[in-house]
Amino acid sequence: MEPINVVNSVLTPLNRKNVDTDQIISKEFLKRIERTGFGQFVFYHWRFDQNDQPIEDFVLNQPQYQGSKILVAHENFGCGSSREHAPWAILDYGFNVVIAPSFADIFHNNCFKNGILPIKLTISEVEELLATGETSPLETEVNLEAQTVTANGKVYNFTIDPYYKQMLLNGWDEISLTFQYDEQITKYEATRKVF
Repeated sequence: MEPINVVNSVLTPLNRKNVDTDQIISKEFLKRIERTGFGQFVFYHWRFDQNDQPIEDFVLNQPQYQGSKILVAHENFGCGSSREHAPWAILDYGFNVVIAPSFADIFHNNCFKNGILPIKLTISEVEELLATGETSPLETEVNLEAQTVTANGKVYNFTIDPYYKQMLLNGWDEISLTFQYDEQITKYEATRKVF
C-alpha cells in the first residue's frame, strides 16, 4: 500500500445518503480476480446511461472534479453488502480519502486495510463541505499526521484509531505488520519442537 500523510486535492461532493456497496461497484463487474481495474466501474449506473454514455450532470463526469483524490458523501456511506471490491474500486478510481458523517462498519474497516483514509466529520461539517464544493471546486488539504481537513480557510479536526493511523502513514497492511516481527518469528521457528 502507498503511505498517506498529506493529500491536497479538489474534493468531489457526492451529496447522497446511504450510498451502498452495490452502487459503488455493481455486481456485474465483480468478475476480476485481482484488486485493480475496478475504478472504471465505480458508481457505474450513476455515471452512465443504458447506452454506456456519460450522464453529464453526475459529479464524477464533471471536468472540474477530474483527478480528485478526496470524496465527500453523506451519512451511512458504504452500507449494504460487505464486498471488499467497493474500496478497491474507490482507490483504483483515484480517491485516497473518503469523508462522511458515518460509514458502515465493514466498509470502514476495509478502507483502512486497503489504503484509504475514511474520515468522520459531523453532519453540519460535511454539509458545509458539500455545499461549498458543489458551488465551485474546493481545494482541500487532508493532513493525517495532524488529523485535520482544511478547506475554504476552515480547519476541521477528526479522530482516528492510532493503530490505523500508523498503518496508513507507513503504507502497511496486516501482512506488512506481521513482517515487523520477522526476527522474532524466525527465532521462534528455529527453536520450536517439531512433532
